[in-house]
Amino acid sequence: MAKRLTEKENEKLVRGFKSGKTIKALSDEFCFTSVTIIRKLKERLGVSVYKELSSKNKKSVQENIINTDKNINKDNIYSNSKDSQNSFLEINETVKYKDDKNFLHASEFIEIAPLNYEIESTSRKELSSIPISEINFPKMVYMIVDKNIELEIKLLKDYPQWDFLPNSDLNRKTIEIFNDIKVAKRFCKKEQKVIKVPNTDVFRIVAPILISRGISRIVSSEQLIAL
Repeated sequence: MAKRLTEKENEKLVRGFKSGKTIKALSDEFCFTSVTIIRKLKERLGVSVYKELSSKNKKSVQENIINTDKNINKDNIYSNSKDSQNSFLEINETVKYKDDKNFLHASEFIEIAPLNYEIESTSRKELSSIPISEINFPKMVYMIVDKNIELEIKLLKDYPQWDFLPNSDLNRKTIEIFNDIKVAKRFCKKEQKVIKVPNTDVFRIVAPILISRGISRIVSSEQLIAL
């Protein structure tokens, strides 16, 4: 089973996000996927506060990039201006007149191409569903059902961490599994309850039945599983 963050690590994660660290930086620091980092931040901060801080952090990153571009351009302008001035003085020092015809001779010079500055940008990592045949389920998981033991069915678009997927995928019906009973209870409503699934092979067995009901994805804490 995947390792979990301790309470101190969760607090450190929230502090880092509030201080302006990006999701990718936090993902690298805590060795969790971006999806997991986003989920844990939303659990700790709430969706509205997370979105506000996320927007603020993105704006800060963009401003830093713009300021970096401006500084680079200023350095180039200053460097080019100084080079031009030095070249002019150098030419003046090498000007000579020949006889009475006043022919102008200048020393030869080599043109130097301007330096090209590139800002490294990491493209967003695309995530996609993994076939159920390739999934190693934990020994036990938990699910949320209603009082009649009916599965809670949602559309994929109800999960913000997957909103980058195309609309054709966002309209797929899903069920959700939890590795931690405490997390499951946190999302459980009054009219619902949490059940234990002690044999996770059942998902492979009932996959055809789920598909016949229009359910084609299983959402877990870090993965999107295709039936």
